[in-house]
Amino acid sequence: MSVAAHQERLMTVIRGPHLSEKSHMAAERNQVVLKVRIDATKVEIRQAVELLFDVKVSDVNVIKYHGKIKRHGATSGRRAAWKKAYVQLAEGSSLDLLGTE
Repeated sequence: MSVAAHQERLMTVIRGPHLSEKSHMAAERNQVVLKVRIDATKVEIRQAVELLFDVKVSDVNVIKYHGKIKRHGATSGRRAAWKKAYVQLAEGSSLDLLGTE
């Protein structure tokens, strides 16, 4: 993969912030919780965060959520699977995704 194609893929790895009560508690420990592509790896997530937000990342943990099968009468469907990443920022680095400060 060329450098340009790799950087283009890194731009699409992060889907957006995951906002929840648990993610706000993680922010107190200098962690950021992000929704990411289902096929993204830890290395790609680290590189994408460092490229897009210009911060240093010390650790990445990922959780994959499988889509549930839901029914409404005789019709059944499936919710989409998704992946969430807990990104631990290095000491001295900070990231404000909401722009509250």
